[in-house]
Amino acid sequence: MLNTKARSVSSVVDTEKENVIHPLDLITALFLCSDSFLQQVLVQKMALCQFAVPLLLPNSETRKLTMMLWSMREIVRTFRPSRQAFMKTSCEERLVLFDIPLISFVRLGKTFLSKSQTLNKLLSNAEQHHDRFYHFDLACGDVPRRISDGLVEMSWYLPCGNRSTDRFSEPLAVANLRGDIRACDQQFSFLYQTSTAVYVFCDESEVDYFKTLQGKQGNAKVILICCRQGKSSILKMATLEPSFETKNLSLNNRTETELLKVLQESVTQILESSPDKVSLANLAERARCCEILIDEDSDECQSARKNAKNIATHVATTPEFKDQELPSQGHTWKALSWVETEYWRLRKVGNQSTEDYRKSLKKKEIGLKKKQARFDVSAVMLRFYQGVGTSSQRYYFLKWLEMELSDLSRYRLSPLQDRYKELNQKSPKKTEKIATIDRLISVCSLRVDHFFRECGQLYACASVLPEFFKQRKTIEQFPALCAQMLLDGFPLELVDGDAANIPMKWIRDVLTELHFIMQDNSKLKVITIIGAENSGKSTLLNTMFGLRFAVSKGTCTRGAFIQLISVSKAVRSELGCDCVMVIDTEGLKPHQMVEDDHSHERDKEVASLAVALSDITIVSVSKESSTETDILTEVLHVFTSLKGGGKKPLCHFVHVNKSGLSSVEKEGDKELVQQLNEIIQRDDGMKKADITKLSDVMEFDPNAWNWDIPPVWRGTPPMASFSVHYSEAARALKKQLMGDLKKCPGGGDLTHFATMVENLWKAL
Repeated sequence: MLNTKARSVSSVVDTEKENVIHPLDLITALFLCSDSFLQQVLVQKMALCQFAVPLLLPNSETRKLTMMLWSMREIVRTFRPSRQAFMKTSCEERLVLFDIPLISFVRLGKTFLSKSQTLNKLLSNAEQHHDRFYHFDLACGDVPRRISDGLVEMSWYLPCGNRSTDRFSEPLAVANLRGDIRACDQQFSFLYQTSTAVYVFCDESEVDYFKTLQGKQGNAKVILICCRQGKSSILKMATLEPSFETKNLSLNNRTETELLKVLQESVTQILESSPDKVSLANLAERARCCEILIDEDSDECQSARKNAKNIATHVATTPEFKDQELPSQGHTWKALSWVETEYWRLRKVGNQSTEDYRKSLKKKEIGLKKKQARFDVSAVMLRFYQGVGTSSQRYYFLKWLEMELSDLSRYRLSPLQDRYKELNQKSPKKTEKIATIDRLISVCSLRVDHFFRECGQLYACASVLPEFFKQRKTIEQFPALCAQMLLDGFPLELVDGDAANIPMKWIRDVLTELHFIMQDNSKLKVITIIGAENSGKSTLLNTMFGLRFAVSKGTCTRGAFIQLISVSKAVRSELGCDCVMVIDTEGLKPHQMVEDDHSHERDKEVASLAVALSDITIVSVSKESSTETDILTEVLHVFTSLKGGGKKPLCHFVHVNKSGLSSVEKEGDKELVQQLNEIIQRDDGMKKADITKLSDVMEFDPNAWNWDIPPVWRGTPPMASFSVHYSEAARALKKQLMGDLKKCPGGGDLTHFATMVENLWKAL
């Protein structure tokens, strides 16, 4: 749920003294008990909450340390170092691959200063304090630690480019060792060898201990934060070679504020002195030399990585790669999609009779299908199938491929996505420019979705291949494989966002296979989200249900994706279904350039399909957008197009990025009904459809249908954390949706859902 209160254990354990758990012990235990994929999810979400994440994880039973490199690989951040701030550009980097100074903080003995509290204040901007590192004054922070001593946590400071906000103008990584360095020699040795500087909290009486470090391998600067008689502190630079010496770097600091100022100046000087930079990925070899295990060193993980890299090395330019290696989803499929749509819509009949025109379209369709069937399965697609077909490597392979493709396309896509977002916000009526950039984004995008899209196209053509064709058997296994992945929590593309079409045979057979895997227990209910582009639809679904819809910077959903949520046996009868299908859709765009192939209508068609399939529809609107009324009009047009279909889904309206109101305030309910009714009364199309009021097109509960969701972030990214108010509002909405689902009569099973998709798409 991305709730920043997640580390507070007092609410989930017995608060009797003998049963209280230190939160760091709980985090350590959770990581030790989780598999690689759950560890990655935990780290990703902890980082979004601005919690420190494990770098070196101790196992108190085996006495082994593990470097959590795989766990951190998914973290990608956008930030502005001083050079980019001057040029008004930004960096978007996968943090484990980014060369960055590493500064470590450790403790010798006991001191009156809290290392973690000092670090939290040092890394927090003036406007937003975050307790990145758990400390003594937080709930259960005073409980003795049992298994987390020796844990090394990591966090990052990433500037936003605003001098009045940023503590540091350059990025840095920060490591924090839990426990006394005397008892954690392996961890301290690793940090001393890999850090630009190591700051040591200690009592002034213990300074001579550092004489024992002479000859120790490592080049880090050692800076002592010496406590004096429990009242003040002083910074000293320790020189270990050729002989041990210390040099005062500050006067006596009598207050915490004085210490923080001196510390900030010291770290700034290090960052300005062209320090050594290193990526976490490159630290792995040093970790192995220190006899530290690496979490991604398993045979399955490394073999999957090799397969993914083999595919990625074939990508010189994305458009060329897609044309050569993924040809089935290219121009031929798009032309075929247009012919299929035109067969029903008859927009370019001209002087021909309808019958003759349809015959000519059928002839074109047959020719295009034959052309598509002539495409061979490329070498890259065979490697892809090998990767997903090996059950022990499948999910490692998909993760590696996802990251490789993201890293390849990021630098080309990022500026395009920024420009697209800027134009939509500031100049939404520059439709030609927006359409051009949208096409460029489509051409330059390469994701795992494209490989599954190719699977679908190859499968659709497999039936015309000869029985003895060597690749036919491989292709015919695709639906069962994809069905298993859908069951395991991966999204599936329902509507191809580039061709504005559904590969019907593929979708039908994947869902039929899934029905078979679920042993015919696949009765489902459907939740759909539609609404404005860039209004946080995917983020909201992911936060409520723990889903995996794409939400990286600048990513806009194209077409529609489905994801399955299995319902536990204990509540199936209460909820009235075996699973819940969630549909994430492309954002509605009120101002679009009219295209000859009618692709500008895709967003409305996708939304109409999704709403028609749903039991509950969430409508996402940004109240801060100048196009709010236009979006609401588009939403009403979608519902109008379904009038007479016999089913009106229950609706919830969600207003995102609105500050000042919480999700439980319902003051705007009457105003929203009035606003929607006024749009209906002004619209000629709705009048023709005999629609005079809102209840003619949708069901809604007047007491629980209008939600104000606070902003996602608390503070200024990239150092902002996920807002607890957003998380709690999402939880309240989810609770209401679950209650509403119980009342919905529901439809059939997955096979019925597949039939509905086919019939509704044809009707649309």
